[in-house]
Amino acid sequence: FKDLTTKLCDPDHLRSKPDVADLKFGHIFTDHMLKILYHKKLGGWQKPVIIPFENISLHPAAKVLHYAVELFEGMKAYRGVDGKIRIFRPDMNMIRMNGSALSSGLPTFDGMEMVKCLNRLVEVDQEWVPHSEASSLYLRPTLIGIDGTLGVQQSDSALLFAIMCPVGSYFNGNDDSISLLADPSYTRAWPGGCGDKKLGSNYGPTIRVQNKAIEKGRQQVLWLYGPDHQITEVGTMNIFVFYQNEFGDKVLVTPPLTGLILPGVTRQSILQLCEQWKEFRIEQRTVTMGEIVKLQKSDKLLEMFGSGTACIVSPISSIEYQDEIINIPTIQHPNPIFRRIREELQAIQYGHIEHPWAQPID
Repeated sequence: FKDLTTKLCDPDHLRSKPDVADLKFGHIFTDHMLKILYHKKLGGWQKPVIIPFENISLHPAAKVLHYAVELFEGMKAYRGVDGKIRIFRPDMNMIRMNGSALSSGLPTFDGMEMVKCLNRLVEVDQEWVPHSEASSLYLRPTLIGIDGTLGVQQSDSALLFAIMCPVGSYFNGNDDSISLLADPSYTRAWPGGCGDKKLGSNYGPTIRVQNKAIEKGRQQVLWLYGPDHQITEVGTMNIFVFYQNEFGDKVLVTPPLTGLILPGVTRQSILQLCEQWKEFRIEQRTVTMGEIVKLQKSDKLLEMFGSGTACIVSPISSIEYQDEIINIPTIQHPNPIFRRIREELQAIQYGHIEHPWAQPID
């Protein structure tokens, strides 16, 4: 970080800030970006630079273009009620990003030094952080292999960069629920694979199935695994199920970290929050579609929701599974758990509650 240099954009070339109401996820970007090159022959990581937003020039044989040697993260900066700008749990993103780098044969880095560089980038473009509790600034750190040689092998040159965009709600409306397509003929991840890493190669192959869900009138895909149809993830989100067991106890359950799902920052935050409440049981275990169907038919299924950086918490209203519709009363309760979780997380993110998870950029 001490070697970081900043080249500011010409004031005459600064982009106009969009209206908060017009924000569309990932369409409008800020004036500056962070770039850090890695060259093994030059001793590793080079000096970080913040420069005006620009296109990236790559050799046509760059490994990222041929073998998907690439990974990324998603983080958010929030403008608090006190005017301070905070980033939510960036340390966890850096740990996960380094794990993805190891899986891709890409160089690892000092996570906290990267956080300092990101803080400076947000500071430079702080006017882009929306003055609204319905929006935030999304950070997309990305690491790509840029060796200009063909062949499936480790890339000795890499580019670590970060771009940012102001974003509103990922889905329309705070309590707008989503419907899912659960088709066991498609699999997102498998044991021994990289389903728990944030690699671009995990996401591209899901587009076809996502399009199928949309054609059937569903917003997202509920990814299943195995002959018993275990639930794993919802689109790009982790999933939670809130239900009442046979003893009348309320339980919040989410699939375990066995390598099939991403270790979500929001997922971990939800588990920790709910553990502090001590109001219901919390479980991390395998959940099958058979169990979901049984709970729904016995009126024991109370809520289902997805969680992630982009959406925070998204309620689920129905699942299409084996030509049947499973309706879930998530938004029909007067005080649903998903809403309480979302409100408490947002209170931390926007500075209503002082919390070490929300780290001021200064």
